Amino acid sequence: MITANIASHLPVMAKKQADTYAVVKQNKSKNKPYDIAYTYKQLDETSDLIANGLEEFGIKKGTRTVLMVKPGLDFFALVFALFKLEAVLVAVDPGMGIKNLGKCLQEAEPEAFIGNATAHSARLALRWSKKTIRKTVLVGSKSLLNLLVTDLNKIKKLGKTSQRKLIDTKAEDIAAILFTSGSTGVPKGVVYTYANFTAQVDALKQLYNIQPGEIDLATFPLFALFSPALGMTSIIPMMDFTKPGSVDPKNIIDAITQYKCTNMFGSPALLNRVGKWAENKGLKLDSLKRVLSAGAPVAPSVLNRFQSLLNNNAQIFTPYGATESLPISSIGSKEILKETAKDTANGKGVCVGQPVSNLDMRIIKLNNDVISEWSDELELPVNKIGEICVKGSQVTRTYFNRNKATALAKIRSEDGFYHRMGDVGYIDGQDRLWFCGRKNQCVITKSEILFTICCEGIFNAHPFVFRTALVGARINGEIIPVICVELEQEHKRFNKADLIQELMVIGSSHPETRNIKHILFHSGFPVDIRHNAKIGRESLSKWATEELR
Repeated sequence: MITANIASHLPVMAKKQADTYAVVKQNKSKNKPYDIAYTYKQLDETSDLIANGLEEFGIKKGTRTVLMVKPGLDFFALVFALFKLEAVLVAVDPGMGIKNLGKCLQEAEPEAFIGNATAHSARLALRWSKKTIRKTVLVGSKSLLNLLVTDLNKIKKLGKTSQRKLIDTKAEDIAAILFTSGSTGVPKGVVYTYANFTAQVDALKQLYNIQPGEIDLATFPLFALFSPALGMTSIIPMMDFTKPGSVDPKNIIDAITQYKCTNMFGSPALLNRVGKWAENKGLKLDSLKRVLSAGAPVAPSVLNRFQSLLNNNAQIFTPYGATESLPISSIGSKEILKETAKDTANGKGVCVGQPVSNLDMRIIKLNNDVISEWSDELELPVNKIGEICVKGSQVTRTYFNRNKATALAKIRSEDGFYHRMGDVGYIDGQDRLWFCGRKNQCVITKSEILFTICCEGIFNAHPFVFRTALVGARINGEIIPVICVELEQEHKRFNKADLIQELMVIGSSHPETRNIKHILFHSGFPVDIRHNAKIGRESLSKWATEELR
């Protein structure tokens, strides 16, 4: 029986396809590729057992519970156990940095902490949420902390074998607190209800026609949590999930071919690295039906390269959204490469496709103030750049313990609220959304507003350029627009003076960039930890200011 609880899909799938693998950890041995795995039946029974044990231990409905374990069988079993308990999953990403992680945990006010030995050592040493955490669970038995925390095996022994009933979950109940990437500040805790998760699953099904029995390569573990609801097997590859841009491409390719993956989610940085390696080897990835990539715009060159690895019926989709709302829109690589990429190179921004069904999308005038109530006067017409706002079932309602941020991000309306994405863009005459950058990263000079993605697309079209970043340098009290350039590895020794001249000619031929007079070369941009794709423009702005002084 499917209920509001996202975990209710698991027992249903356990009955429909009991012996189908739900989650598999990549194994190099081709003779025993599935020896580290859970079938749907095993995952359902194990998560029931853990849920019952955690309940006996005192973790119950509404208990805010931090989970810090590496992606694998324990991770999946624990997540679904917490959902079955209706505890509130507090999902923190170690890649956000120790300082930010501590602040996030303080705000989340967790009451329980489940983690491996490393996580518990950090918790104790850094005194994370010492005032609020009352229950601790250790995942893994080999640890000096056994006297201080409860071992997961002991929790399992407390568990009862009876199947849990998930009939009382309400759609509006809080299911999880998921944190934003923190690419433009301290990560914010986004409150997810079961209704939000359900809406996301429904949207993904409709968008991509994902069928039960498919096999997903899970390079972003949180996305893989949707797999049981979609009936997919999740393959956990051998990689450092905090460094997707530095993966061993062979591991990724081996996982796709060994398990005949039909679906893959990968950050733009991962696709770039794997695509280059596979192209040089002349490889094909014929089993893939689709590839999803999000976290930052994917360069047309990266799309074109990875598209060449796929069969003719497959393509790369680039859904647009954020932790607060996903998915919002989607577009395929074939449409991008055939049509919209040339407009990106001409300063029009990046097309992210048409809105998903049942989503209300509006573009409003740029404004940094709180907007309490919706008014039709806020809305801008077609092809006018403003802030992107959305309303729908997958749109989260609030941040946890961030009242000011919530007030800035939400606009009340007669039948709900609009979420302000903090991104700028516009809707074209074909009802497609074009992304133009983050609102707080626009470069505002005395004479104009420059939008990052629009300007960068023009310079990114040069074949020697890997990526660029528009930033504002403060010189003598004035904001000066600067293009920072990171070159493709094979062109980093090219004559910089000649290249500057070529880029200046390109920039001067477009109204969006004709006033940019400064170009700086950077060896490697700072990027976010989660996707290794969002550019740290704030850091680059400080760097550019120092370089120009």
